[in-house]
Amino acid sequence: MDNGGLMSSYPFVNGTYGLVNTVVLTKDPPQVIDSETPGRSNMELDDVSVCTLVLFRKLSMGMSADDLEVSRHRISAFLSSHTAYELLPESGKVIALDVTLPVKQAFHILYEQGIPVAPLWDFCKGQFVGVLTASDFILILRELGTRGSNLTEEELETHTISAWKEGKAHLSRQIDDSGRAYSKRLIHAGPYDSLKDVASNILQNSISTGILKCICRYFRHSAGSLPILQQPICSIPLGTWVPKIGEPNRQPFATLKPNASLGAALSLLVQANVSSIPIVNDNDSLLDVYSRSDITALAKDKAYAQIHLDEISIHQALQLGQDANSSYGFFNGQRCQMCLQTDSLHKVMERLANPGVRRLFIVEAGSKRVEGVISLSDVFKFLLGVA
Repeated sequence: MDNGGLMSSYPFVNGTYGLVNTVVLTKDPPQVIDSETPGRSNMELDDVSVCTLVLFRKLSMGMSADDLEVSRHRISAFLSSHTAYELLPESGKVIALDVTLPVKQAFHILYEQGIPVAPLWDFCKGQFVGVLTASDFILILRELGTRGSNLTEEELETHTISAWKEGKAHLSRQIDDSGRAYSKRLIHAGPYDSLKDVASNILQNSISTGILKCICRYFRHSAGSLPILQQPICSIPLGTWVPKIGEPNRQPFATLKPNASLGAALSLLVQANVSSIPIVNDNDSLLDVYSRSDITALAKDKAYAQIHLDEISIHQALQLGQDANSSYGFFNGQRCQMCLQTDSLHKVMERLANPGVRRLFIVEAGSKRVEGVISLSDVFKFLLGVA
């Protein structure tokens, strides 16, 4: 075997026939492929020819405690030496909503602007007092849907954002000793706060991961100085995985079939406290994904006033937000991104740093059977050592 290309990077000895690599031949080799085969997108994993040689790499043997400590120390030092101000783009816009705005109008603004969240401005107080998210609309539709009648525009028109927030506080029992509703503390960061403080604050409060996406870009080209970035994701405690048969004390991995009702999807999002649910076929192969932000698609053509949550399927709901010429499933744009369990942490971070990508579904090569999911928060909890 010659010393060029891939084989030269593995252990070898000088022999009669030149440089010889040591490999192991197996009768039924597992599928070990690269999800970024040249000429293919990371969504096209079918019909990939699999090498019949299983190369045992040092990486697959797991990482040492020293590698983990060194990598985390360097990441912590980097984040501590940079500020939140450095994350701000040179130009951009922020869509803020007045708390006196009707909920219906706010619903349409989020859809038209293509954003899942907007800060709330209280003119009387002269300050930001919270945020309105896609989750608010999920709760609104579920609350109105329990009345057994179609949602009407009048019902949304009569509720301002501030009225909804107060009602939401009562629903979640956020009431002080005097019986008055109160809102959760608004999480914010100053321009000169360190990135480490910002990242920790975000993770501890389980809020939006937009800033973490920006931080992720900084490590795109730092693979050489961070040993753990070369580790395959299957070898490190990262993400949420489908429980193996007989594995004790593991929560079931939430999935739904495309013919499940939208009402079932919204309930599962809330009850399981997840941001998205993979849509799978009878073989558990990934077809699509329904995320909390997809609820804003119901603002298109005022669909929210024409449907019953328990009578429309997830597939039909997803079609409302897609172009008429779009093909079924996740092959439209970047709705759903995948990775393999053999992908390195560095490769996973690169994909998560792309605009619009908040999570990667871990799938089996070829079949696209769902094996787990990795989010931005998962990556930074691991990198920062946050439990």
